[in-house]
Amino acid sequence: MINLIWMGMILIGFCFAAINGNIDSVTKAAFDGAQTGVTVSFGLISILVFWLGMMRLAEDAGLLKKVAKLLGPVVRFLFPDVPKNHPAMGYILSNMSANLFGLGNAATPMGIKAMQELQKLNPDKETASPAMCTLLALNTASITLIPTTLIAIRLNYESANPSEIVGTTLLATAIATAAAIMADRWYRRRTIRRQKPPGIGTSLNPDVKG
Repeated sequence: MINLIWMGMILIGFCFAAINGNIDSVTKAAFDGAQTGVTVSFGLISILVFWLGMMRLAEDAGLLKKVAKLLGPVVRFLFPDVPKNHPAMGYILSNMSANLFGLGNAATPMGIKAMQELQKLNPDKETASPAMCTLLALNTASITLIPTTLIAIRLNYESANPSEIVGTTLLATAIATAAAIMADRWYRRRTIRRQKPPGIGTSLNPDVKG
């Protein structure tokens, strides 16, 4: 569906450009956009390689294990329906650790693996489980200590102070994460109430209401 929407927008844009006689401007903008995309990508590669190397050093030094141990109680609270020693827990912790350091591209493979493991625990294979919804919400609105990708983009465009967004990014992602957790808890409680067997909390006498 998304592909069709984008294709429709592109075709509509070309049609309006042809009608108004601006087809040359649209073609130039398309090539300029492609060139900018390649330039930005190369700029991101260098910073991502650097931070991925730092993450590997942190892993070899045992820092990631300490971070995972620190996040363990939080993850068990957020994912109460996932067994403590299940493989999904390790992938979830790795995903959260990568997001903390702003390594979205590195966090994605761990998130996918976590989803695959959570799917094995899902009784209804056609519907996302609460744990899968929680992971998606946290991955989307993850609190970020170092916005590596954004810093790389700002460096690529020669920002005078590319790291000045660290504080505001931390505040924004902290608020987003808190909102995601509150929404997740609310929907979890709502789901539990809906799944409560009939008769619980009600009178056994059909003539008595309540």
